[in-house]
Amino acid sequence: MTIEYIPVSGGGSLWAEKTGGGAPMVLLHGSVHDSRLWDGVLPALARHHTVIRYDARGLGRSTPPTAPFRYEDDLLAVLDHFGIERAALVGLSMGGEVALDFTLEHPERVRSLVLVAASASGHDWPDSPETDAYMAADRGNDAGRLAETELTVWASLGDRAPGWAAIEGMVTENAKVRVASEKGHVRFSEVGAVELLERVAVPTTVVVGDHDHPEIDVIARRLAEGIPGARLEIVAAADHYLPLRAPERLTEIIIRR
Repeated sequence: MTIEYIPVSGGGSLWAEKTGGGAPMVLLHGSVHDSRLWDGVLPALARHHTVIRYDARGLGRSTPPTAPFRYEDDLLAVLDHFGIERAALVGLSMGGEVALDFTLEHPERVRSLVLVAASASGHDWPDSPETDAYMAADRGNDAGRLAETELTVWASLGDRAPGWAAIEGMVTENAKVRVASEKGHVRFSEVGAVELLERVAVPTTVVVGDHDHPEIDVIARRLAEGIPGARLEIVAAADHYLPLRAPERLTEIIIRR
């Protein structure tokens, strides 16, 4: 296992870990998470792959943004840093959105996709009290409220399901980091991925928990139907945090993708 800090635009750096052996695989986490999201699946995946996980800009141990940047460019910087020509991408939530957008932009760099409880650029979310409360907490720069709302909306199984302590700690820490970081620097794709799904030409698996937010299920089915040859996997007794709620089942899905 090696730990490295990868230079990115604006003078920042990304914390990254490389472990295992075999065909390369990159793990991408969500918006109030960090690489600890993958703790439950990493050891098993590393028996089959050279696995790289990294903290997205402004989260975990990576530096906060100070200038405009794109998550897709950061992913490209990670691949280039490790000399990886093509990799399997596994992304959860925002990480899945980034993985899909990156695949459309750099198809030659991607071997396969696993989109876990993924969001998707260009998908219009309907108004709801839950998502409105989450967005208000994010805009309000209140770390406590953001963490509480994140856990209520996205970790809906609460402390009665596996992985709660890890989820709660990770979200609480990253809510503080997110609030402290400068916002408004992220640049998003101009064309939504949901309008371009037929262009995805790599083997794709779409995964969703049966207790995730209903709109994530809508997105999962939209992705599975729109991406040629995509397979949909529904995981029982799991909310948005599948790598910590159902690590064995998710590992099995990823390995046989």
